[in-house]
Amino acid sequence: MQKEFLTYIQNHREDIIASWLQRIDEKTAEMAKKLEEDHLISSAAQEYIDLLINESLGLMDDSDNQLIVFIEKAVSLNWHLNMLVTGLQIFEEIIFQGMEKEKAFYDNKQLQYVENFHSWLHPLCNKIIRMYSNVWERTVSIQKVALQELSAPLIPVFEGITIMPLVGTIDTQRAKQIMENLLNGVVKHRSEVVLIDITGVPVVDTMVAHHIIQATNAVRLVGTKSMIVGIRPEIAQTIVNLGINLDQFETKNTLKKGMESALEYTNRKLVGLG
Repeated sequence: MQKEFLTYIQNHREDIIASWLQRIDEKTAEMAKKLEEDHLISSAAQEYIDLLINESLGLMDDSDNQLIVFIEKAVSLNWHLNMLVTGLQIFEEIIFQGMEKEKAFYDNKQLQYVENFHSWLHPLCNKIIRMYSNVWERTVSIQKVALQELSAPLIPVFEGITIMPLVGTIDTQRAKQIMENLLNGVVKHRSEVVLIDITGVPVVDTMVAHHIIQATNAVRLVGTKSMIVGIRPEIAQTIVNLGINLDQFETKNTLKKGMESALEYTNRKLVGLG
């Protein structure tokens, strides 16, 4: 029976593609509108139906790699797994309905045709789901690492001077990332002074202050001077009310003043050109 399915696909390839693209377009229209890249969606849809047909006919020499490449593209276009599975289901429906219309099935064996048809394409569905899951997990893992690095960047601004701008809430996991980036960064950039800018930190409580103090102490152990800058009046008041002692650390209320102090520490200063 599989031979009959393959023969039908070979003889009706263009009609199957046209019908599939028309039906899948309804599924992807809203997604294309959101992305404003409908040409990419259409191109991917065309590539997907070609892959499904070639995979079904056994025409791909390196089918696994070709499928993975396509799925990576689908993930980058924000295609959900449901979209890929739906595309395969539509492919099945078009073939089966077309064969029914041509009376390619014997009435007394129609149920057997249905069972054989699904068992024929079921392994392909499983392969797509497995590959998509692997690609998605790998993509999320890479994005997580990138976000962690961006959450605590260390930026060299002058020779021997680096800045770590902190924005948003600092939790335990992020504090650990701050510590690692800070220590690795000051060694890598041979920093003499590092400015920890907390201008963008909305709340400084006891835990946040503890993490910042730990980070500055760690930096001092590797021979780098650290300054905490960007302490706004409300943050200063909170620190005082909580009884947090920052006397052992140099602090500045703005990044500009911190930079001026860092330049002085490294025997430099800003000179106006006027």
